[in-house]
Amino acid sequence: MRKMSFFRGVAQRCLVPLIACGCLIFPVVSPSVFAQEVTLRDEQPIVVTGEEVPSAYGAPPGLSRSRFSNVTQAYVLPPWAFFFGELFEGQGFRHGPPDYLFTQEIEMGLPYRFNIAAETELERFNGGGGVQTVSLEARWALADWNKIPLNPTIFAEYKFGVGTIRHEEVPPPPGGGGEEEEEEEGGPPKVPDAYEVRLLLAQEFFDRVEWAMNWFFEKENTGDRGREWGFSQAAMMPVLLP
Repeated sequence: MRKMSFFRGVAQRCLVPLIACGCLIFPVVSPSVFAQEVTLRDEQPIVVTGEEVPSAYGAPPGLSRSRFSNVTQAYVLPPWAFFFGELFEGQGFRHGPPDYLFTQEIEMGLPYRFNIAAETELERFNGGGGVQTVSLEARWALADWNKIPLNPTIFAEYKFGVGTIRHEEVPPPPGGGGEEEEEEEGGPPKVPDAYEVRLLLAQEFFDRVEWAMNWFFEKENTGDRGREWGFSQAAMMPVLLP
């Protein structure tokens, strides 16, 4: 009996302070928890809206930013809008080292559907590299968006060759002539000046599909005075809209 009374007394002495502390802490904790629950219930959803992309004479935003894809351009920029672009292109060959091209461009929109731009192209090939061409560009859209089918835009560019040709676009013919040997002895030939004209076409279909096509013709003014023509096109469609 003495042992039981001893343990009972110890338990009472331990429990009384714990109960007293609990009574003091509960009124302090309970209002803060309740206030937090009320705050969470009363919170309103926050909606963040961004500024709309400016439209170029009624064109969709995706077709109002000058460069439609890495190989195509479309329509024009809005007046006094600027576009800064950096492009990287890598070319692999079956024989020999790869070729890397890095292009930087800046473009500005002007009133009356005019654009002006400047572009620099750098090349890295076989351990060497540097600036290859510096270009000046201009373009003009014939009418506001959707006033003419396919929204034709005229593009003109002049390229100033400032570097050297680091590799030929096509393999040299077997048994080259004496003139080529003389050029090799005097160092690699310089990149020729050239001009290029394009017809830019662009259209939006079903309010979802955006399409652009570029027809181009380029001619060198110096060097072998080569010519090149062709076309490129691209299409984009959103997969998931909010």
